[in-house]
Amino acid sequence: MALHITDECINCDLCPLECPNDAITMGDEIYQIDFTRCTECVGHYDEPQCMAVCPVECIEKDPAHAESEEALWTKFAALH
Repeated sequence: MALHITDECINCDLCPLECPNDAITMGDEIYQIDFTRCTECVGHYDEPQCMAVCPVECIEKDPAHAESEEALWTKFAALH
């Protein structure tokens, strides 16, 4: 499952620097996560780094883009 950033985002600029897949970019008003690049840090870390550094906890799992861990590993392999 990919992650997404809610409207509570304060644009602190921490999450894009932590994303190993370059999945986080600035949207119209807040940061956004490209679900085609988000692997929830599978293949890199034990937990999503963007969630770990977010000071307002505005990053959550995106139910619209549910993926198994196997699918996240496949996406990781394709990206790297």
